[in-house]
Amino acid sequence: MTTVLLATFQLMPEGEYGGEHLVAALAERDVHTRWVSWDDPAVDWADADLVVVRSTWDYHRRCADFLAWARTVEESTALLNGAEVFTWNADKAYLVEIADRIPTVPTLLADDADLVGGLRAGLEAFGTIVVKARTGAGGIGVVVIDSLEDDRLAGLTAGPWVVQPLVESVRTVGETSVFVLDGRAVSQVDKLPAAGEIRVHEHFGGASRAVALTDPAREAAEHAIAEASRLLGRRLDYGRVDLMEYDGRLVAGELELIEPGLYLDVHPANAEPFADLVVERLEQGR
Repeated sequence: MTTVLLATFQLMPEGEYGGEHLVAALAERDVHTRWVSWDDPAVDWADADLVVVRSTWDYHRRCADFLAWARTVEESTALLNGAEVFTWNADKAYLVEIADRIPTVPTLLADDADLVGGLRAGLEAFGTIVVKARTGAGGIGVVVIDSLEDDRLAGLTAGPWVVQPLVESVRTVGETSVFVLDGRAVSQVDKLPAAGEIRVHEHFGGASRAVALTDPAREAAEHAIAEASRLLGRRLDYGRVDLMEYDGRLVAGELELIEPGLYLDVHPANAEPFADLVVERLEQGR
């Protein structure tokens, strides 16, 4: 029987929220799956026909180890998207690299060598700014400031960082996530932050709901993934594009190419096209 390993992490041994829908969808296609922690030394990755990174939501804390693991897996079996893509996507500096190809939230880079200079440049360019780690996830350590004397800077996590303008529309219309599989947008989830927040993650009180895929969101997301694919010189199996309204248009806030949650708990139907993608890649690998 064909075996697919779904990579998760130690604190989520049963996988992502709603992951049972993905397991069931693959079982219907005669694909045996099991959730395994990416850092479990007992797992024989070479024994799998395909490895799919799903809920490895500690990778940002252990990025070097995670990327080394991905390279090792690739040496023995197929890995969706792959280590090269993960390496590029793990550092939010990619937003600077791709900005001449797609509309993005304007992004500056800052590090400990000249943190004050980087923050000052952002404040001068954008006014109120959002500062977050270049390797981070889930909104952890995000700081919003409007001066170098802002006490909230004490909450900065380890750098380096990206510096971006505060996108005010996030407070009112939220953020849109579009899932793109094999270059085609398949679904959309809209997310709103809690009152007084800009982070849409559920951990900070945000709420997510599945909505009909709109043409503007579809076009923006497919264009973003296509340009990332061209830049990297390889096909992208999957991606989630997080979009926001800025300066009168939809722009990419992030491209999630490593372990984007499928929001299966609010949109179980996402399991079907993802399972189809997995089966297609298995057939292509035979």
